[in-house]
Amino acid sequence: MSILVRITVLLLLFSVSIQSTQGDQSPPNVVILLADDLGYQDIGCYGGPVKTPAIDSLAAGGTRFQQFYSGCAVCSPSRATLITGRHHIRTGVYSWISDKVQKSHLLEREVTLAEILKKAGYATAHVGKWHLGLPTDTRDKPTPKDHGFDHWFATWNNAEPSHRNPETFIRNGEPVGKLEGYSCQLVVDEAIQWLDARTDTEAPFFLNVWFHEPHAPIAAPDEIVDDYGKLKDKGAIYSGTIDNTDQAIKRLLAKLKELGAPEDTIIVYASDNGSYRDDRTGGLRGRKGMNWDGGIRVPGIFNWPGKINPDVILQEPAGLVDMLPTICELVGAERPDGIHLDGTSLASLLLGDGDGFDRKQPLFWHLQKSRPVVAMRSGKYSLVADPDYELSTSNMFEEAWIPAIKNGRYTNYQLFDLEADPNQTTNIAGDHPELLGKLKDQLLEINDSIMMDGKDWHKE
Repeated sequence: MSILVRITVLLLLFSVSIQSTQGDQSPPNVVILLADDLGYQDIGCYGGPVKTPAIDSLAAGGTRFQQFYSGCAVCSPSRATLITGRHHIRTGVYSWISDKVQKSHLLEREVTLAEILKKAGYATAHVGKWHLGLPTDTRDKPTPKDHGFDHWFATWNNAEPSHRNPETFIRNGEPVGKLEGYSCQLVVDEAIQWLDARTDTEAPFFLNVWFHEPHAPIAAPDEIVDDYGKLKDKGAIYSGTIDNTDQAIKRLLAKLKELGAPEDTIIVYASDNGSYRDDRTGGLRGRKGMNWDGGIRVPGIFNWPGKINPDVILQEPAGLVDMLPTICELVGAERPDGIHLDGTSLASLLLGDGDGFDRKQPLFWHLQKSRPVVAMRSGKYSLVADPDYELSTSNMFEEAWIPAIKNGRYTNYQLFDLEADPNQTTNIAGDHPELLGKLKDQLLEINDSIMMDGKDWHKE
């Protein structure tokens, strides 16, 4: 055998060895950090007033979306969209859920990110706010266990009576009772305890951390609030809850680093909807509960050292609806067959291939009591509209409204160029009739597909 042939054989064997080693590597862990009612301009790396060095470090070490969107302008539906990659109405969640008076919940038929990752060999845990339906004394509803989580520590909605010493946590179906401390710290305590208690430390894990802060009723340690104003000032307390959450995240990041190299874990940070404070929306129009950008624009940070490029800011519109397909592609998990996903994988953008990104369907929002009731983001354009039907004056979602919602149409269409007019102040619909017609057709096509899948809770 000639020296050249020998060298070629050795190179081939070496190449096969490397590929085999890479193929044997465990897929990355996944951690999703979700704030509650956090505004587009609350945290430091988005130009906000709150000191958030831990969150800012994730942005500096990863990719930050400048135009990232929630799944809805209120809690429950946004969370349903995040965990399924589908518009929330398809999943059975029309608005925020009150378990005591509503049948609504995240349908058990839905395939969640937790179920997908569990099937791929992940250990799964949810800690923090849930708000996708929990059983009551009179209503049998699924729990996080039924949606793919091995371990769960959650509240049906808020931490009550406030973030301080909450009494509403449930662990794996059993009420915990009053706890001492602040919700964000207690949630991270539970996350760390679960990480330490795992018996199979070789398996990758999916840790879903959904904080309660800064949703009201708010509370934070005096020594933190004091940095932002007077102790009784609601704005200072609001900022204090975010600062306290950042300090909790710092502890979690330290634990993750202790468990393995940073490149072993994908970390995502976002919020479920915009802020209820007008001064924390970055000057965007509207706030929580409204389908203007101030109600649906939120932070969006993706961190995976060695894979996702550091210190990158992307202008491509994206959102929580993209979370499931994105994580599936990044970790190599199979997406559910035969199920329509409304989101698009952001993997090509995150891995530096912007030319490979092609959004298959515009971003779309619907919320019954919002005006505008629907919104769609297509490229640089935002199209909004009001309903052509009336609902009762109740602020809480009523399942009797579903026929009107599913059969209703829209009026008063308004069109905005978000590149030229990010605050949505100038309606350009009259200047672009062809574009308006095209976008209206897209909006109605998406709307009709979603409404066709919507659960008829009023019939049960």
